[in-house]
Amino acid sequence: MANKVILLVDDDRDDQELFEEAMAIVDSSAVCHFASDGEEGLSMLEDNLLGCHIIFLDLNMPKMNGKQFLAEIKQHKVLSKIPIVIFTTSQREKDSVETANMGAAHFLTKPSSFGELCKQLAGILSIE
Repeated sequence: MANKVILLVDDDRDDQELFEEAMAIVDSSAVCHFASDGEEGLSMLEDNLLGCHIIFLDLNMPKMNGKQFLAEIKQHKVLSKIPIVIFTTSQREKDSVETANMGAAHFLTKPSSFGELCKQLAGILSIE
């Protein structure tokens, strides 16, 4: 099986680094790419440079936020098939329901501990 290619769209460098460290533990063969906002993520995907298997998406970002990105990607014939995991600090039920209705596969609230992050990522990768 080919290595999983993962795109994290998140404007927080610290969160990107933690995500990359956790992913190295959870699935060392996974290849992680990072975009700092929805526009950058969309252009990376549209240029088809990634062959992306799964997208982790923050909601609160400059330029194009997570919900705008989700709406855009769901309009693309090919890209709309990539599972999107909302990965946010938001704990609002409204955000979870709204993004699920928009086509997000999962909703994860960013955990406070590194161990919990690893556990969440392992859980998502086992079903996607």
